[in-house]
Amino acid sequence: MSGAFSRLRAAYGDEVLGLLAFLFAVLVVFSLASPQFLSVANFNSIAFQLPVLGLLTLAMFAPIVSGGLNLAIIFTANISGLTLAAILNYYGGADAGIWAFALGTVAALAVGAGAGCAMGLVIAHTGAHPILVSLAMMIFLRGLGEFLTRGGDISGFPEYLQPLGHGFIAGVPIPLLIFGVAAFVWHILHSRTRHGFSVYMVGSNIEATRYCGVNTKRTLTLIYTLSGLMCAVAGILMLTRFNSVRVGHGEALLLVTVLACFLGGVDPFGGFGRVFSVVIALVILQVLSSGLNLLGASQHLSTAVWGLFLIGVMMLRFLTGKLRIFSHNKGE
Repeated sequence: MSGAFSRLRAAYGDEVLGLLAFLFAVLVVFSLASPQFLSVANFNSIAFQLPVLGLLTLAMFAPIVSGGLNLAIIFTANISGLTLAAILNYYGGADAGIWAFALGTVAALAVGAGAGCAMGLVIAHTGAHPILVSLAMMIFLRGLGEFLTRGGDISGFPEYLQPLGHGFIAGVPIPLLIFGVAAFVWHILHSRTRHGFSVYMVGSNIEATRYCGVNTKRTLTLIYTLSGLMCAVAGILMLTRFNSVRVGHGEALLLVTVLACFLGGVDPFGGFGRVFSVVIALVILQVLSSGLNLLGASQHLSTAVWGLFLIGVMMLRFLTGKLRIFSHNKGE
């Protein structure tokens, strides 16, 4: 038994095992507190709510690992969704064909990647702080979206889009499958490729990375371009989920994506983070929200619990670090 635990610990680390243990504890507590918690309906609800937040969190992951931040993820998703909605409406709205959706999807992905690329170029070539650059992009995209839509919604899309936001494949919600594929691609990209290695190096020490011969400007530009691309995927999924698009849709999720990254063990100063850990953290946050909702708590209380949970995790990591240092010094 101890040998199996040691192998798991070596493969995934204390961070992942700790998150899995906490997730198991949360599942047990809520299953005892509410008989509806373990129902198929509740798990389907979690599976449909998680993907949009998950995709946006993946978009936030690499910028934080690189020592930056992307505050424009919500409005990048919105403007990408608006792009798709505009093309669908231009070609007939509810009567638009599959080819119109294909064209709109390509355009939405291009808009999201373009917004991210613009941020990356400015950050890489001017040395401006990512918070300021992404804040400026957030304000620009919000203003542009409000101007184009006059603050209203765009709705009335073809019925064939409904399965993408509400359908199942082999009993698994399609949005969850989309998120699963995206998370797997992100894991491979950041753990098995040269770009992923460069992302962690830039987050650890960008100057040392530059002296090592890594093209840090190209890496930073690609980080934010891919972040914008992931935002576009989230924007397309939001359109299919809610059958409407508006500026500011999902605005409350911005800080939750940062919370999920930090809860998942991403170093706020850059240089370290695992996609797998962040995915577990997302599941924990969604399970907490669902469990509290079944107990009659408001969404505001769920948000407060998320914040307290993050504070507790930070304190636990601090105490664990101190204990390790003490044990190491005592061993010497």
